[in-house]
Amino acid sequence: MGEELRGLRERTGLSTNAVADALDCTKGKISRIENGRSPVRMPDLTAMLHLYGVDDPTVHERLTELARTANKRRRGNGWWNEYGSVLADTYRDFIALEAVASSVRTFQSQMIPALLQTPDYARALTTAGRRWKQPAEIEQFVTVRLMRQQRLTADPPLSLSVVLAEGALRQQVGGPAVMRDQLAHLARAASMPNVSVRVVPFSVGAHASMAGPYVILGFPSEAAMDVVLLDNPSGSMWLEGSTEVETYLELWNDVCTKALPTAESLELINSIKELGS
Repeated sequence: MGEELRGLRERTGLSTNAVADALDCTKGKISRIENGRSPVRMPDLTAMLHLYGVDDPTVHERLTELARTANKRRRGNGWWNEYGSVLADTYRDFIALEAVASSVRTFQSQMIPALLQTPDYARALTTAGRRWKQPAEIEQFVTVRLMRQQRLTADPPLSLSVVLAEGALRQQVGGPAVMRDQLAHLARAASMPNVSVRVVPFSVGAHASMAGPYVILGFPSEAAMDVVLLDNPSGSMWLEGSTEVETYLELWNDVCTKALPTAESLELINSIKELGS
């Protein structure tokens, strides 16, 4: 599907920037569609075909069917689709993008990020979320979180950079024993060459990222711009507009200047873990 759309765009002489402007999205989104890394939704497909001057109904029908087939195949091939009963569509889309991303940068104010959670910590969070009450559903959701962590040891491994507010280390998720194991796991993960963990201490005071957590996904292709994910109790929100993404990149750069260096962050993590022993 991506190759078809790239060919049509190139025949019209349009750049990815021009198409992105016409669809009111980022050139990264167009690049991901053309590289087969992102689905093309029907309104976008219709707009692209109009932009490319494709008015033959036969071509429209063929490409529409091709897009539907590609999207079904994409939704059906990922391991995460086995857990569709407990995963929202936006979460499945996130896992699919995470599976092809080269980097993840995330600021978390209240919790350890999913890619570094222990099973008991993830279970305590899932139970507290109240979305699932059946033990089997809770365990499926926990399993999904743990399977996502395989990206950290894949070939090539995902590059993960984490900045945590100190409160995330002190919140007693699951109780002292669970939290102690979680902090020990966090410290071990921080020693991996592709993982960075830093902490913003309480002493920093106010900073720009206090408005809430966020995740920034980066991709191998230079043309595929970053994507930002925001979570809230009612669902997830994707930000792909260049201005919006730039805002979060500025937030990320700012919070990195506020965080302790890696070694001092590890000392703080271990000291909080010992206090809980």
